[in-house]
Amino acid sequence: MGSPISGSLVRDQLTLYIFVSVLFVVGAVFGALLVSALTLDQQQKLASEVGQFALRLQEGAALAGADAFWDRALFHAKWLVLVWVLGITVIGMPLVLALDFLKGVLVGFAIGTLVSQHEWKGLVFALVSVAPQNLIVVPALLIASVSALSFSLFIIKGRLLGSSGTLAQPLLSHTSTVVAMVLVIGAAAMVEAFVSPGLLRWAAPLLDNSGLISGLE
Repeated sequence: MGSPISGSLVRDQLTLYIFVSVLFVVGAVFGALLVSALTLDQQQKLASEVGQFALRLQEGAALAGADAFWDRALFHAKWLVLVWVLGITVIGMPLVLALDFLKGVLVGFAIGTLVSQHEWKGLVFALVSVAPQNLIVVPALLIASVSALSFSLFIIKGRLLGSSGTLAQPLLSHTSTVVAMVLVIGAAAMVEAFVSPGLLRWAAPLLDNSGLISGLE
């Protein structure tokens, strides 16, 4: 039988995973709904920018290869490093949650923009442009967020309850988790650099003079 402490830890971790996952989903729904709140002029400007992006894709101007890999890897790594820093500061807990919500908003807005402008064709484009890398990036971000929140809660409980214990092991656990997630997002960067460009060029004609705002995801 497991110890009461380990059982409590598992329950706490599960609660945090559920919480940050729900927060991300709420952010995605909010981002999708945000598209309908745009004015007609804003929607037309958005459609024009998206169309220009699709045209560049068809002309083969999308960033690909090693340059794209390092660009996207550094972009995603910055999110995870920020989560790590906010976790060890403790007072950054609300900002960790804000980042999870913001990520949801960005993903939801990108997908909502495509679907609102192009219906099923926009959905197909979203599946090949937004979904692949985010199937890796989002879980990595949520795992790092839970690690950050767990570390912060450990410190808070120690201060409030006066419990003894060293911070070395929890800090090492938090740091190793974030480092592992940084390595994981390397796979997402590889998808964006070597797989997505071909998929995007294939899907771009579906948009008929429209496309995606680069970098939203």
